[in-house]
Amino acid sequence: MKKIKIFMGYDRGSRIPAHGLMESILENTSIPVEFEFMHKGSLGSIFTREMGPHDSTEFSNSRFLVPYLSNYEGYSVFIDNDMVVTGDVAELLDYIDETKTVMCVKHNQIVKAGKKFLDMPQSGYSLKNWTSVMIFNNAKCKALTPEYVNTAPGLDLHQFKWIKNFDPQNDVGDIPLTWNYLCDSEFKGKDQVKGIPKLIHYTEGGPFFEPTKNCEYADEWLKVYNVMNDFRNQNVSLRK
Repeated sequence: MKKIKIFMGYDRGSRIPAHGLMESILENTSIPVEFEFMHKGSLGSIFTREMGPHDSTEFSNSRFLVPYLSNYEGYSVFIDNDMVVTGDVAELLDYIDETKTVMCVKHNQIVKAGKKFLDMPQSGYSLKNWTSVMIFNNAKCKALTPEYVNTAPGLDLHQFKWIKNFDPQNDVGDIPLTWNYLCDSEFKGKDQVKGIPKLIHYTEGGPFFEPTKNCEYADEWLKVYNVMNDFRNQNVSLRK
């Protein structure tokens, strides 16, 4: 039986979104899912890199340890935590291409530097948001050793400069835009995503932050949150 392993970004300063994302995946999946949080504390000596001035989360760069953590075997998925899934993640397996090093949504987006959620830095660079949802062909990612991930410039990691003679057409496989829809952002092909996207990415700040509570597709995240929160409203005492 098919199954999928998902490594999820986890930031101790923003915990609730990760749990909401996990719940949304479980609600819609048709295959078993194995989760592993990219929690900086749990990575120990494997990830010693400190957050830099352009890093907006604790997992900005630790995501590139996924192939190492997978023993450079098989395929592994990484996703940011500021998302909600409305589709079946089993579909992602259909986009695996064994000839590619990585598979992702290739947004055509250039973002001007500035501020985003919680006054965190918003860095503008080419291939922006490509690495927010990735399927790693782990055997082709052996350049991503802990030593390299801990020391390489962040842009080298996010712009796939760890792939020798990098070519975005030859090295990166395509995942449809609906599997990484950037809320409140402009990108080429946005108008081609019909209906509710299968993965909604609150990259500019989501309904879990007060300043952006009315963002695009806020209701989709709130549906999941309300399901989780209903437990507290049941006649169950959590106190001794």
